[in-house]
Amino acid sequence: MVTRLSNFFLRTLREDPAGAEVISHKLLIRAGYIRPQAAGIFAWLPLGLRVKERIERIVREEMSAAGAQEVHFPALMPREPYEQSGRWGEYGDLLFRLQDRKGGDYLLAPTHEEAFTLLVKDLYSSYKDLPLTIYQIQDKYRDEARPRAGLLRGREFTMKDAYSFDASDEGLDASYAAQRDAYERIFQRLGLEYVIVQADAGAMGGSRSEEFLHPTPVGEDTFVRSEGGYAANVEAYTTTAPAAVSWDDAPAATVFDSPNTPTIDTLVAHSNAVLDGEYTAADTLKNVVLALTHLDGTREVVVVGMPGDRDVDMKRAEVAFAPAEVEPATDADFERHALLVRGYIGPWSPTGAVLGEESATGIRYVVDPRVADGTRWITGANIDQKHAHSVVAGRDFVADGTAEVANVRDGDPAPDGSGPVTIARGMEIGHVFQLGRKYAEALGLKVLDQNGKLVTVTMGSYGIGVTRILAIIAELNNDDRGLIWPASVAPFDVQVVAAGRDQVAFDVAEDIANQLEAARLDVLYDDRVKVSPGVKFGDAELVGVPKIVIVGRGAADGQVELWDRASGDREAMSAADAIARLTR
Repeated sequence: MVTRLSNFFLRTLREDPAGAEVISHKLLIRAGYIRPQAAGIFAWLPLGLRVKERIERIVREEMSAAGAQEVHFPALMPREPYEQSGRWGEYGDLLFRLQDRKGGDYLLAPTHEEAFTLLVKDLYSSYKDLPLTIYQIQDKYRDEARPRAGLLRGREFTMKDAYSFDASDEGLDASYAAQRDAYERIFQRLGLEYVIVQADAGAMGGSRSEEFLHPTPVGEDTFVRSEGGYAANVEAYTTTAPAAVSWDDAPAATVFDSPNTPTIDTLVAHSNAVLDGEYTAADTLKNVVLALTHLDGTREVVVVGMPGDRDVDMKRAEVAFAPAEVEPATDADFERHALLVRGYIGPWSPTGAVLGEESATGIRYVVDPRVADGTRWITGANIDQKHAHSVVAGRDFVADGTAEVANVRDGDPAPDGSGPVTIARGMEIGHVFQLGRKYAEALGLKVLDQNGKLVTVTMGSYGIGVTRILAIIAELNNDDRGLIWPASVAPFDVQVVAAGRDQVAFDVAEDIANQLEAARLDVLYDDRVKVSPGVKFGDAELVGVPKIVIVGRGAADGQVELWDRASGDREAMSAADAIARLTR
């Protein structure tokens, strides 16, 4: 049936909505695809649902081609399975938690690993039932602290999440490869550029983890890649540590006066003035104090030593210290640890070790991998207004471990030896995990193998952000007048606009719309009588249907214009030729 704009639920806006920052957020609201309900929460209007359904159709087709079968779980889930897997606590404030009238704990699911695992446990018991891959397209909920950018980062969003179940690691590898290949086909059909990067699994757990990132300046993910083919999220980048060096010729660590040098810049300038040699920030050992809040609510202060020319990347720190929450130490933290001399902290002093679990402070001390044994540093002496030079790692101090928390920079070496990396921004559009046996062990999912022995099932998890993809496509396909949808996901295949004031224009437009609909095209017909052609054209540009037929002054002679929204070309032709062009 032809969709008539005269009774279609649509109101367009001429001004950008207040608070909208990115173009997709602005245009999807202005063009009548979504309406805000609260921060990070949107209502879907008919146009938006049409685009969303087309994206989901492509996802379903490729999931089916990869051998996956669709199921559907409720968004409202009980606490118990998430308690068993540990994620009731691991997710922290990201979970929407609620209670029913009897005091039972529930959550709005951020993902459904537990539900999928228990479903298979309930129904399958033999290796003969496997391999199995099932998926759903469902709304998810995460209580983001800073929901922003419309659909790009919301608190309610639609995901496709698939889960594979295999009796062996070899089976998991095959299932993982099938889903990974399906993702590539999905993104190619959607016209999305993507980079596959190594990633950290985070609270999802598991071993192998890869993200599909769409490179974009508005992306919230930072990734690195080398010309030799290495690509990784910065959270998963691993530093190439230097080899240990001998300290046989190193002079003894020596304290020197360093008044008013609480920063790396002031320390470098002072060291070059009073010490022999030419020093840079890379010769100094910066000691950053972080505070960790663990799942049980306890707070721990940790000191991280790193070259002074590096800064802490808080996303990398969150991964390094997960599942604890990480933040810079506060004044209250320093008050509780009076032995730390702020601005002059170091792992060594003339009286011995200052940092480390076996030291006077008992504060855990971890270092960047670049702080290898034998490396020599200028660092705090843990005495007010004093630093120390020739402090040697491994000789004068020993760390409790290493931590990948320093920022990654252009030119850093790829860990696989494929050359220097460059930094780029991207938006996550898909993520594939080899979960392994984490959830199966936690929830008791076992099957009988060929020998009648119980074995734990191994799992994979595969997610695609449907609504985020919709927003990214909108980000990529627009101009200063509105959206320009690619044909694969457009809400309609063609829009017919009756732009003349005479009845003949409406009669011809109606006939064209009906013929296009009979040819199995989705047609939006602007049949509004008391709306000017200028307003109709403005709405057509804003809504962004890729092909537009304009029926105006030439209607009596059977002439129309075929308007290509992407190129802007408007070509006069007969109505018959326009129909033939659109239906061939």
